[in-house]
Amino acid sequence: MNQLEVCLTPALLPMYNVESSIVVIIDIFRATSSICYGIENGAEAIIPVSQVEECAAYRDKGLNYLLAAERNGEVVIGFDFGNSPFAYTAEKVKDKTVVLTTTNGTHALHLSLKAKKIVVGSFLNLSALSEWLKVQNDDILLVCAGWKNKFNLEDTVFAGAVISKIKSSKHKLDDSAIAAEDLYELAKPDLAAYLSKTSHSERLKKLGIEKDIAFCLNVDITTSIPVLKGDRLVKMTC
Repeated sequence: MNQLEVCLTPALLPMYNVESSIVVIIDIFRATSSICYGIENGAEAIIPVSQVEECAAYRDKGLNYLLAAERNGEVVIGFDFGNSPFAYTAEKVKDKTVVLTTTNGTHALHLSLKAKKIVVGSFLNLSALSEWLKVQNDDILLVCAGWKNKFNLEDTVFAGAVISKIKSSKHKLDDSAIAAEDLYELAKPDLAAYLSKTSHSERLKKLGIEKDIAFCLNVDITTSIPVLKGDRLVKMTC
């Protein structure tokens, strides 16, 4: 029986057996939503880095990369864009490589690098991701990026949506997974209304980017699954 677990915050990752698991990185508002959208729209690759300085260092490599940096919900001055999904349209990213650093999403990914495989999930690719996970024979760990190592609601609700779609008799759920699914069942009738009360939603509203929140709650508008190959997130090819 395979483990199907939810890590509610990256701070808890040392408690999990990452090395034997497929890890799904979740940062709904907004990093993983933007990554899924960018890969769907033809980005050649997205390189996730932990620090702003690492992202900036790519300027010196003489490569025609787009540099994206976000901290505390805002674009870092001097970079091409941040992690708004509207910056990852085909017109902007098709055939391009993007180097990306964010407050939470890329942090969670880098803490998960010992995983058997790393993929990226969002409501945008929920069904495609879930159908792929259903046929895997490894332990699955859904890693919620949270907010600065603290629990957040939107990532946990998405983890619950995945669990609702993929759980079967071959999976052993931990208590976090059970709780995440219960939260999703509460939120499911009206995701936007339920998640409008989240602290990160309030942060983004104060920045005047409510449209990003609404976009990130679109379900199944993409079919691509970003997967980490080396240091790059690329479109999974089955």
